[in-house]
Amino acid sequence: MRYMYIVRSSHQGPPSEALMEAMDKQAKEEIQSGRMIDQGGLLPVAMGAEIVLKGDKISVVDGPFVESKEVIGGFAIFEFPGKEEAIASAQQFMEMHRQHMPGWEGVCEMRPMAVHGVEDEACASS
Repeated sequence: MRYMYIVRSSHQGPPSEALMEAMDKQAKEEIQSGRMIDQGGLLPVAMGAEIVLKGDKISVVDGPFVESKEVIGGFAIFEFPGKEEAIASAQQFMEMHRQHMPGWEGVCEMRPMAVHGVEDEACASS
């Protein structure tokens, strides 16, 4: 089953150098093991846009957006045999933040992905 991690935080600014080094090391290990499919950090919201459908109208709003308490800072996609392994890996990722960036607070949302042919089985078993 594929899982996506979505990391949200109210922290302003980039990760510490120590955290970046630890994340790079973990990413290389996870890619070599075949468990990590893709990952990346997101650039500041000021560089993005929101495309909104409301009623019958589609509009585009350039960043920065209305100030939010949390922003999505990055994502990763993994392949794990089950939810327990996905949670354990996400806990390890958050522990890395605790160790290398004291005071950082955030959330790593772990979600199973609907992959063609697999989503029907996953939805039926939940």
